[in-house]
Amino acid sequence: MYEKIDFILEMIENIENIIKRHNGIVKALEDFEGQMAIFMGLAQIGEVLNKLPNDFIIENNLQEEKNGAYYTRNYIVHDYEGVDLLIVERILRYSLPELKNKLLKAKK
Repeated sequence: MYEKIDFILEMIENIENIIKRHNGIVKALEDFEGQMAIFMGLAQIGEVLNKLPNDFIIENNLQEEKNGAYYTRNYIVHDYEGVDLLIVERILRYSLPELKNKLLKAKK
């Protein structure tokens, strides 16, 4: 299980690095390669977070994050009309840091 948590944290760090390299969230999402890399990271986070045991999710108050991450994964993977970048920006700005903090706390 902790391998999955480490993987999610690594994906979050990768997304953070992409954002830093592009000098911000908006610029990263405006860049085609940055956008695709962020989408892949978010999709992987949603997939792996969904595979964590329910008792771990409940114990660490991660149900909302689990549901949101999996919904985001499906949204990115299956929205053939195009993904709303404002939604992704809000996820990157607010939800991802909160998920990171909860996972780091859970590892202690």
